[in-house]
Amino acid sequence: MILLSVILGPIVTGPNQQAERTRRSNDHGAERVQIVDVAPRDGLQADPSDISTAQKVELIERLVAAGHTRVEAASFVSPKAVPKMADGEAVMAGVPRTEGVSYSALVLNQRGVERALESGADEVCGVVVATETFSQANQRATVAESIQRWRAISETARAAGIRTSVTVSAVCGCPYEGRVDADRVLGIVAELAETQPDEVALADTIGVGVPTQVAALFEGAAHRAGGIALRGHFHNTRNTALANITAAIDTGVRVFDASLGGVGGCPFAPRATGNVANMVHEMGFDTGLDLDALIEASTWLEAQLGHRVPSLVAKAGGFPQPR
Repeated sequence: MILLSVILGPIVTGPNQQAERTRRSNDHGAERVQIVDVAPRDGLQADPSDISTAQKVELIERLVAAGHTRVEAASFVSPKAVPKMADGEAVMAGVPRTEGVSYSALVLNQRGVERALESGADEVCGVVVATETFSQANQRATVAESIQRWRAISETARAAGIRTSVTVSAVCGCPYEGRVDADRVLGIVAELAETQPDEVALADTIGVGVPTQVAALFEGAAHRAGGIALRGHFHNTRNTALANITAAIDTGVRVFDASLGGVGGCPFAPRATGNVANMVHEMGFDTGLDLDALIEASTWLEAQLGHRVPSLVAKAGGFPQPR
């Protein structure tokens, strides 16, 4: 699975786009790209293996040791809907509280945000699905109801002084309704921007987006979000995620989500595969991550899950390899 979390800087377009990107890099050295690992939550929630709380905590410890400073550690949703995530409180109690490391949690309602706050989450993440049918399947709520729930979540989190982010999912396509109109997505972005989250994300949940579509969505969202940082969430279901990442980089993207080893995927959508860390590094960006430690952690995760992980880099290794 490739999950792409995006923060857009100034959008640069026109014939001087490449020159401007190169100038920024030359002026300031290697640009920093932050990779947020979501394996402990989004990666494990649909995996068939039984992973203990202690194993989840060790996974998070390994991610932090490899250099990650943002980790999606847990979700506080109905254990009936996502039983793999029922131990959110125990996981949060066990994570290493390292200075500079932020742990986020997925929440979908008021009880969820209360649990996240009680557990010491540094950030809460909400989700609004762009289509009615998928919204009902995923949250048993209309799109309007999901937006209203997010308003309440946001108010509670902001009052507690913690970071908020909200994702619009299925922005490129829906497993039930097919193609999704961009105006629908951008209208939702505008409504969510009214709640003043720290970030708004666009998620290609089923991996049907293409670079031109992705670029247009982010450019439109940048205008609708009114200066609020944008993130993105990409799946590699149809082998387009890396191309979409490149398109996103060309529009100013500098923060990406990835799931260690490429594990996971939404339990209400087809599984996706992939990994972004190696590509971003080889493109010349500073990630602050130890690729060898990530590969070692991926090998460890395979052993815990009892099956191979999809990551090609975990199999092939980094490049160039030690002689």
